[in-house]
Amino acid sequence: MALWFSASAVVPALRESVGLPPLIASLFTSSVQAGFVVGTVVSALFNLADRFDPRRFFIASALTAAAANILILAFEPASFAVIGLRFATGVCMAGIYPVGLKLAASWSRGNMGLMLGGLVGGLTLGSAAPHLFNALGGIDWEFTIAAASASAALAAVAMNWVEVGPNVAARGRFRMGSALRAWTERGLRLANIGYLGHMWELYAMWAWIGVFLDASFRLTLSGGTNTAALAALVTFVVMGAGALGCIGGGVLSDRFGRTTVTIWAMAVSGVCSLLVGFLFGGAVWPLVALCIVWGVAVVADSPQFSASTAELSEPAYVGTMLTVQTSAGFLLTLVTIHLVPMMVDLVGWRFAFVILAPGPFIGILAMWRLRRSPDAARMAGGRG
Repeated sequence: MALWFSASAVVPALRESVGLPPLIASLFTSSVQAGFVVGTVVSALFNLADRFDPRRFFIASALTAAAANILILAFEPASFAVIGLRFATGVCMAGIYPVGLKLAASWSRGNMGLMLGGLVGGLTLGSAAPHLFNALGGIDWEFTIAAASASAALAAVAMNWVEVGPNVAARGRFRMGSALRAWTERGLRLANIGYLGHMWELYAMWAWIGVFLDASFRLTLSGGTNTAALAALVTFVVMGAGALGCIGGGVLSDRFGRTTVTIWAMAVSGVCSLLVGFLFGGAVWPLVALCIVWGVAVVADSPQFSASTAELSEPAYVGTMLTVQTSAGFLLTLVTIHLVPMMVDLVGWRFAFVILAPGPFIGILAMWRLRRSPDAARMAGGRG
């Protein structure tokens, strides 16, 4: 998952070294999202995640994505060839993230929340890793790209030792209409709406929090401070802290229910998105502390939407249902990733993240309705 933000993490450095245009900076992330949507739509329509050995599917996807990412170094950073390679990387991620969720779910024994919490915690650390690479490599953005590609190749090798768990049904047959059940069945529809509310906020926050911190640090720290490196390191901590939220949320959701955890996590993250701008340009430690809280809450609910979908789906098509869910969520992120810089131009960083708050509050409403429906009895051992 380090590939996802491998280019986004070096935006501050590229702005200094090559004068990266704002549109290209946004496309570094949104082109991956667009590619992921295309990849997941194809995967869902042809039930790829349920028709083939998930480990081989994962390995092929990870190696191809790593190759596309390393090829970025052969082109000028501001060229559209780089955007095309980012798109190709996103297409390949459709064989990594949903497939990983299916593999983790296959080992669940009454602890689906924890299993998927661990998987999404890994996703979170992987997504944060390029910011650590960037901090260690200074403004040597090529180091960050190369390290992310090496990480993906290592993941492909490691997958050779992964086994499929006992909870996988017989491979599903090709059934084009199966993807539509994600929206025609009430329980799945509400879980997916909750996920959409969550995704309205998550990737826009992840994509821009580093740039936000860098801009704030430039206003408050002395001229001798390497604000880009400091912002990269803090961004890694903020995003990486989400791994703790994923695992903690998984433990709590197995005990108290999926809807309870998702509602509380979205409430906290929504409030953070409203408050964080008021600390922009102020003291460093209060800003960093609030961002860490936001980093924990903004992704703590993510694995529980996947767990809810896995529990509400027909066993033979769990992979397809998870693919449909992630496809819809990442399609939505194409809007918010571009909305944030537009808000910065209109109202500045102080109010830019306010645009993210409606998402989690709509998600809260959807999960509250799911908790009150009969389908809640099929989740978290009847805890909802």
